[in-house]
Amino acid sequence: MTKPQTDPKAHPRLTRRSMILGGAQLTVAGALGLRMHRMQIDEADTYRMMAEENRISMQLVAPPRGRILDRFGAVLADNRPTYQVTIVRERAGDPQKVLADVQTILGLSDDDLKQILDEMADRSSFVPITVARDITWDELSQISLNAPALPGISADVVLQRVYPFGTDFAHLIGYVGRANAQDVADNDGNNALLAMPGFHIGKISIEKAQEASLRGKAGRLSVEVNAAGRVMQSLDRVPPVPGADLQLTIDHHLQNFALARLAGQSAAAVVIDVQNGDLLACASAPTFDPNLFVDGISSKDYNALRDDPYRPLSDKVVQGAYPPGSVLKMSLALAALEGAEVGPEETVYCPGFVEIGGRRFHCWKRGGHGHISLRGALRESCDVFFYEMARRVGIDNLHAMSARLGLGQRPDLPLSGIASGLNPSRDWKLERYGTEWLIGDTINASIGQGFVLATPMQLAIMAARVASGKNVEPRLFKPQMAGDTQNFEDMGLSPAALALVHAGMTDVVNAARGTARSSRIVAEGQTMAGKTGSSQVFSITAAERAAGVRSQADLPWNRRDHALFTAFAPAAQPRIAVSVLVEHGGGGSLAAAPIARDLVLFYLNGGLPPVEAYPADQRGRMQTSLEELSAAILPTDGHTQKRRT
Repeated sequence: MTKPQTDPKAHPRLTRRSMILGGAQLTVAGALGLRMHRMQIDEADTYRMMAEENRISMQLVAPPRGRILDRFGAVLADNRPTYQVTIVRERAGDPQKVLADVQTILGLSDDDLKQILDEMADRSSFVPITVARDITWDELSQISLNAPALPGISADVVLQRVYPFGTDFAHLIGYVGRANAQDVADNDGNNALLAMPGFHIGKISIEKAQEASLRGKAGRLSVEVNAAGRVMQSLDRVPPVPGADLQLTIDHHLQNFALARLAGQSAAAVVIDVQNGDLLACASAPTFDPNLFVDGISSKDYNALRDDPYRPLSDKVVQGAYPPGSVLKMSLALAALEGAEVGPEETVYCPGFVEIGGRRFHCWKRGGHGHISLRGALRESCDVFFYEMARRVGIDNLHAMSARLGLGQRPDLPLSGIASGLNPSRDWKLERYGTEWLIGDTINASIGQGFVLATPMQLAIMAARVASGKNVEPRLFKPQMAGDTQNFEDMGLSPAALALVHAGMTDVVNAARGTARSSRIVAEGQTMAGKTGSSQVFSITAAERAAGVRSQADLPWNRRDHALFTAFAPAAQPRIAVSVLVEHGGGGSLAAAPIARDLVLFYLNGGLPPVEAYPADQRGRMQTSLEELSAAILPTDGHTQKRRT
């Protein structure tokens, strides 16, 4: 057998090829080794963090919203636990299929599903979207039972705002609702809390004005999730900081009674403590249930509120500006006395009208009051007397006194849409209409007509300042220190002038010819002083008079005069001031004064007053009225006695 022969030159070539291939392999292996070293040693922390981010999910924890309490600790706005279902699109796989399964369990409508899908399309894939709110325990159990087949679905316990007193504090406290695009923009667009399912923010009044205090601060929850995004376990929790509780000066029993007393009317009432400015009641009727707004009010319910001619959505206490009528005579009386334009015993003759600038201005009493003093003019609300005072005082001094008493100024309160009213002046008319102020404008202003406008809140402030002689400012939040009183500055009014106006206002309610004598209080130490007012809405035309229309009662409701009354009590040592407005109520003595009397008596007696507080000839009628009110209001408790001691 012949032995194979080899080429002696091939061996060096094979050796060089092997070396080249080996070198290349070593280079690749070295590069891989270096890369592995960098990844495992040098960049280990970075990749560990990336892995943790894929495994650990960070979630915000909503803080409990602060409660709102009345002056005695009764809870006016609270939070209740409720169950909700949410979906996260990036964890759901096929969201439409998952939602179809949830629809079967919860009985959602097709419109509900469409709304959810539309919201998912508008939000980032990692943002939870609410599928259903306030579900039952049985529904929660079904969702939990089917959890393995519902990727991306979570059932959680959330706190929902609730208003235990329903309609009583709707205008005052307001309500919360889901954050919209404008809310996010107002929060600089960077508050992730606002995107959380079921998270609500204040929309009006105190809930909105005190949002920063009530909201609290979010907590944080770290959870471990699997590849499907389902939570496996909780890893770390930073608890949220609850919102601060707020305590109001409002007395929930007095507020409840005020609304019961205003029932069936378009009206407003304010009760204020003349010593410290505490607002004890701020009632606007009719009202609405703020609980309807928390998760979105239905179109049917909202339209019913919007279209109601009594305007339940409007807070008449601070948003309604009305001609104050003869209530303004308190301001004119003080301006005349302070300017020495009239003496205490000086009289003016009232024949029932006066000619000024070629125009006849009538007194409400067609036959006139004869010779009458300032005290008597307040008592009987003589227009001619105050026409004369207006000519002497002039609009500049009347404007200045009305401003001192709070007219034309917005009170510093956390309420929505506060109107400033209007305390007209020469400069205002020139700027507004481009015309000079006329003597006829002054005459109209002297009886609270013409350009003058005031809110029930402003009229309560006026009454409190007249009662105390101090620059009373209203407040809604109870101070932290018990017994705290605000040190209001003295208004600098003459004690003699104040005493004379007080005497005239006491006569209004208690003297034989007082315009509100039928609303007097006969209980010892509870005498009320006040001033009636009626503001004209429309004049009865000549054609209507020819057709037999002679009085307010003959007119349609929305053309009748507004009825007003302001008061303070007890007259000798004032503790509270009250203002009442009844839209289209006619005369202040008939429609507004009786309401003010009942509010005063309720406060001073710590609940419904004894029938003996009323004049003897009214007790039968008042007994029936008190029984009806007793059935309509909340039962009183020990809180009502605390405010007296």
